[in-house]
Amino acid sequence: MTATRIAIGGERPYETVVGTGVLPAVPDFLGRQAGNVVVIHAESLATVAAVVGRSIAEAGHAVRLEPVPDGEAAKEIGVAAGLWSRLAAAGVGRDDAIVGVGGGAVTDLSGFVAATWLRGVRVVLVPTTLLAMVDAAIGGKTAINTADGKNLVGAFYPPAGVVADTGVLASLPLAEYVSGLAEVIKAGFVADPVILDLVESDPGAAARPGGPHERELIERSIAMKAAVVSADLREAGLRETLNYGHTLGHAIERAENFSMRHGEAVAIGMCYAAALGRLAGRLDPATAARHRAVLTAVGLPVRYQPGAWPELRAAMAVDKKARSAKLRFVVLDGLAKPGILADPAEHLLERAYAEVS
Repeated sequence: MTATRIAIGGERPYETVVGTGVLPAVPDFLGRQAGNVVVIHAESLATVAAVVGRSIAEAGHAVRLEPVPDGEAAKEIGVAAGLWSRLAAAGVGRDDAIVGVGGGAVTDLSGFVAATWLRGVRVVLVPTTLLAMVDAAIGGKTAINTADGKNLVGAFYPPAGVVADTGVLASLPLAEYVSGLAEVIKAGFVADPVILDLVESDPGAAARPGGPHERELIERSIAMKAAVVSADLREAGLRETLNYGHTLGHAIERAENFSMRHGEAVAIGMCYAAALGRLAGRLDPATAARHRAVLTAVGLPVRYQPGAWPELRAAMAVDKKARSAKLRFVVLDGLAKPGILADPAEHLLERAYAEVS
């Protein structure tokens, strides 16, 4: 099957290449003047990084591989600072480039380092997880975490290109793959119901790499996000709807000290947002119930600890979507009809949590 190229528009347009065996496309996005290319990669992905590095070297660029910790441990200021020092030692200039190889944490980190080094150098992202392919690597959001919350320090910085090689998903641990499905399912609820139909037609197949609809699910999810971020890179309005399920999801991740997978937390967060929307009179009961059914069918969690509400409520107060200390939730006014619920009453927040605890 040939590669698919999905265009992401906006102030700095770029393309996402999707297909099996497309890693050699990475040099296409580096620019002719890039003498030095630093490949930032998760420690566990040295083999994939080496393949990417060879293709870059064969294209005539000098390559330096820089491993970083796996998972959210990569998204720390100490890791970023260490990379800045090594970029200086390597003599990386404004015409050079960074390539990020890994899951969402590594693509977030790589983009952030690229955005801040010399006020911005070219970055190409090579997502290696389902979550990163359909969400983290698309849209130009870069960030690191702090003790106060997830992704509070970052920048909007579109990559020069994204290369999503679906072949690497075959070796992804099953739990990681299922976690990524949360963002795919989110795309179905907020914009493209065909995604939900495909998942529901065979949840078991959807929940493992190489399923019959995998390529279509990935491409539909990317196309949905591409349409949104092309119109609203900096989250002035429309893009905020992509945070469906993330307000509570991020709070859960923080409560778990980032040990819970992002998609698992977002799955619970979507069920919470559906309950909140229904209780607020915004969402019909059938669509709210569909959240729990489809997420459960693929093996994602839909409940969290009953006694955790005070801690989670405090964490949500520093959510990026909050305005003047007032919470803002993305809710649905129907299938594929996202909207904003601003400053909901505390009793609604608590009742919605009771439904997912």
